[in-house]
Amino acid sequence: MTYSSSLAVGRRQFTPRNQNSTSYKNTRSKLGPISNTIILVVLMCVLGLLYLTQVTKANTYGYRINFLREQQTKLAQEHDQLEVASARLQALDRVKNSTVASSLVSVAPSATLTN
Repeated sequence: MTYSSSLAVGRRQFTPRNQNSTSYKNTRSKLGPISNTIILVVLMCVLGLLYLTQVTKANTYGYRINFLREQQTKLAQEHDQLEVASARLQALDRVKNSTVASSLVSVAPSATLTN
């Protein structure tokens, strides 16, 4: 018995008569170590870019929040100054219209002093 006939006998056990008994190997292409390294470097670059965009966005929001807080403190100080000015102006009107102020006598200067 030859080698090829022994293989044919072994194949007959699994295949019915009058059918081809060829076998196909499913070959998968595998990536080599260089391809894996290149893919890992590219993935790390992409992840680095994503990280940088997130950090930049967070810093931008931080600057915006800082600007708004400064603006809020300036407006609060201006509000306090306006409240003081309003109270001062209302006090002058109240004094002029009060009954006590209307009963006061106005005084004219009588003379001036010279040195």
